[in-house]
Amino acid sequence: MRNLFAQGVLLRNEPIKRYFDSVPKVGQPLSSIRILITDDSADWRRQVRLVLQARPEWQIISEASDGLEAVQKAQDLKPEIILLDIGLPKLNGIEAARQIRQLSPSSKIVFLSQNNDRDFVRAALSTGALGYVWKADAEGELLPAVEAALRGKQFVSGSLKGYEFTDTSVEKTAHRHEALFYSDDTVLLDSFTRFIAAALKAGNSAIVVITESHREGLVSRLKAQGLDVDAATQQGTYIQLDVNKTFSTFMVNDMPDSTRFFPVVRGLIEAAAKAARQPHHGVVVCGEGTSVLWAEGKADAAIRVEQLWDQVGKTLGVDILCGYALSNFHREKDEHGFQSICAEHSAVYSQ
Repeated sequence: MRNLFAQGVLLRNEPIKRYFDSVPKVGQPLSSIRILITDDSADWRRQVRLVLQARPEWQIISEASDGLEAVQKAQDLKPEIILLDIGLPKLNGIEAARQIRQLSPSSKIVFLSQNNDRDFVRAALSTGALGYVWKADAEGELLPAVEAALRGKQFVSGSLKGYEFTDTSVEKTAHRHEALFYSDDTVLLDSFTRFIAAALKAGNSAIVVITESHREGLVSRLKAQGLDVDAATQQGTYIQLDVNKTFSTFMVNDMPDSTRFFPVVRGLIEAAAKAARQPHHGVVVCGEGTSVLWAEGKADAAIRVEQLWDQVGKTLGVDILCGYALSNFHREKDEHGFQSICAEHSAVYSQ
C-alpha cells in the first residue's frame, strides 16, 4: 500500500530473533523429559498424571495451580514440557506462556484447555506454544501432542482442525501495524482522516477508538473529504468508539485481559467486515487508546495492548494505525519505553 505519511520519517523495525533450544537429539535419554502440569483443578491434574503414565520414561517433576506459580516453577525447573490451562487464577495461561517463553525458552508449551473458541486457540499458539489440546480430546490426544512438541512440531486437537492455526497460515496474511508520534492534534487528525478516508472510499470499513476531545474534529475532516459519515455509521462501515468506554471492556486491574480483549475486538472487526461485505482484511483500525494509557503512567499496559493488537493484525490481516502524542515522551526518562513501543510496530513515523 501507499505510504500515508509522505512527510514522516520511516523507521523499519527488524523482527527480534527468539532463542529456541534444539529438540531432543538422537541418542538423548528419554528419561530426561521432565513435565510440569499446570491446572487449577487438582482432580484434573490427577487425570493428566494417569494419561502420562503410559510413558514411564517421562517424569512429572512438579505441578502448579495458578499462572504465577507456573511461571516461577518454569524459571526454577526449566522442564522440557509444560502443560498449561488457559483459565488459571492470578495470571491466565496465555499471559503465563508469554512470560515462560522469556524465562525458559527451551521449554515446550502445550495448552490443555476446555476452551475451544478459535480466538483463544490462535492467541494461545501465538505465544510460541507448540500444542493445543481440547480437554474433551485429552485422553486420546495428549500423548501425541507432547510427542509432537518434543519434535518441535505443532499439534492442534482434531476437533479444532476446521480452522487454520498454523504459523504459515498467519504469515500469509499481510498487515500493517504502524505508530505515528505526532507533535500536535492537527497532525493526528489529518493522519487519521487520510487513513480512514482511503478505506471508506475503497468500499472497506474503518474502526476508530478516539478521545472525546478529538471526535468532532475527526468527523468534520472526514465530511470535508466528501464522506457521508452519518450514512457510513448507520451502515456499520464506520465505527467510532470512545477510548475510555472501549478499554473498560477488557482492562482488569489496569492491565488488558486477553481473554476479554480478543472477543471484544474480534466482534467489532467481524461486524465491520460484514457491513462492508468484505473479508477481515478489508477493515482498518486506528486509535489513541494506548497513548492515553501512556499519559496516565501505565506504560506496561500500553505495551501489552499493542502486543494484543499485533496478534489481531497478524491473524486477521487488519491494518492498524496508533497515534501517540510526542509531548508525553521525555527523552531520557522514557527512552526504554519509547523503544518498546516502536518494537511492536512494523513502521514508526514522527511528525
